[in-house]
Amino acid sequence: MSITDIFWFFLVVSSLWPAVQMKMLEAARLNLMRSLEKKRGSRIITLIHRQETMALLGFPLLRYISIEDSEAVLRAIKLTSDDVPIDLILHTPGGLVLASEQITRALIRHPAKVTVFVPHYAMSGGTLLALAADEIVMDENAVLGPVDPQLGQEAAASILTVIEQKDINEIDDKTLISADLARKAISQVKNTVREILTHNSRVDATKADELAELLATGTWTHDYPITVEEARELGLPVSTEMPEEVYKLMNLYRQAVQRRPSVSYIPVPYSKTKRPEAK
Repeated sequence: MSITDIFWFFLVVSSLWPAVQMKMLEAARLNLMRSLEKKRGSRIITLIHRQETMALLGFPLLRYISIEDSEAVLRAIKLTSDDVPIDLILHTPGGLVLASEQITRALIRHPAKVTVFVPHYAMSGGTLLALAADEIVMDENAVLGPVDPQLGQEAAASILTVIEQKDINEIDDKTLISADLARKAISQVKNTVREILTHNSRVDATKADELAELLATGTWTHDYPITVEEARELGLPVSTEMPEEVYKLMNLYRQAVQRRPSVSYIPVPYSKTKRPEAK
């Protein structure tokens, strides 16, 4: 074999290897999901958004809840019998309100138990999905977030604050239009949250109104972390009994590769009675 042949062989293998790796990774994910489904007697659906890298060019891709996601989740729910529980594993910064609401309504219509697992965070639209669950299983350090709508880069509630604090004659038409949209967006999200919480009498109407007002009207900044303790205080059905398989599954969703990792540790359990010793 000549040097030229070796070069072309290396080039072909290098170009195909990322696709082979991805197929192997997908197979490992499906095997672990199937194992967890057998253990829990449920259908596992994952909605995991991590910063991923394109296979060949290495460009990072930011992920969020999209219409394509809602279509896929709705199909999965449609393929699930009414007597089969659904376990949704969530890891997302949020996304489109329309997509989140579609998934949410499909979840609350499913007759069997719906459990949402949050190993790290489910913010904004992710929290909207969590509200639809009969049980929310969170890691002790995981967080949810407010569901107040955003218009572009601005919080809808903040736009309304500008209108309230300034003379209308000093406000330009574009801001007034944005304020009208903001008012409608907040009203729509509040109604959605109220509908989710009152479905099947999960909470009474008064409590649902309080939570909808708290979560949808800009009480906090949009990235405010709602901890396990605070979620329980709000009356949400939160547990911390996270299956080990969920953490293992998260490890199979890789982040964008960096030249130098920002976090390093020895990936084995440590305890006071048994720790690795230097040799």
